[in-house]
Amino acid sequence: MTTPHRRFKDGIYEQLARIGKATSSPKRVELLDLLCQAPRTVEALAELSSLSVANASQHLKVLRAARLVEAQKKGLYVEYRLADDEVCRFFVSLRGLAESRIAEVEQATRAYFEGRGGGRAVEGDELLRRVRSGEVTVLDVRPAEEYRAGHIPGAVSIPVAELKARLKELPRDREVVAYCRGPYCVMAVEAIEMLQKKGYKAHRMEQGVADWRARGWRVATARGVAR
Repeated sequence: MTTPHRRFKDGIYEQLARIGKATSSPKRVELLDLLCQAPRTVEALAELSSLSVANASQHLKVLRAARLVEAQKKGLYVEYRLADDEVCRFFVSLRGLAESRIAEVEQATRAYFEGRGGGRAVEGDELLRRVRSGEVTVLDVRPAEEYRAGHIPGAVSIPVAELKARLKELPRDREVVAYCRGPYCVMAVEAIEMLQKKGYKAHRMEQGVADWRARGWRVATARGVAR
C-alpha cells in the first residue's frame, strides 16, 4: 500500500518534472532564450526560431502550461513573455550546467567560431568591471525592440544591420565592446569583424542581458532602469 509519505514525494517530484518536460525540446529552450531578450508575438518567435507559426504555438503552449511563459492579447496578435525574471535565471543556469557537463556544447561552439577574426570573446572580471564602470563604449547590436525591452546600462544601440551606415556614431578613441543575445549569438561576431576592419579596437563580450539579470545586476529599459 502506498503511504501518505510516498504519495507526497511522488506528487512533488511529478510537479518538478513538469519543468524538465517543458524544456526537453531544443526549440522550446531556444524560445526561452529569445524571450529572455524581449516579449514577442508568436509570428516573430516562429520566424526567429525557424518554425512554422503552428509549431511555435504548440511549443509555447507547453511552456505556458509549465508556467514558464505568459501570453497577452495585443490587438490582432498574441504576445508572449517570460513569467518572471526567475525563468531567465533558470535558462542561464541550464545553459551553464550544459556547458560544464556536456563536452559537445564547447566543441560545437569552438568549431563554429574558430577562424573568424572577431569570433573570440574576451572574458574575465576585468572586462566586466570596465563595462560596468563605463570605461569602454558598450555596443548593443541586437534589434531595437530588444534594446528597448532591456539592455546593459550605458550601452549604445546600433543593430548589426545598421552598423555600416552608422559607424560615425562610435568614437574611435575608445575601445568598443559589443554584445548581443549571449554566447551563441553571431550578431556581435559580425559587428566586431566589421569594426576591426575599419580600424576600431573592438572585442566581443559573451555575456548578454540574460546573464546580467542572472547576476542580479541592473538592466536598463526604454523607460529607465528596471533593476
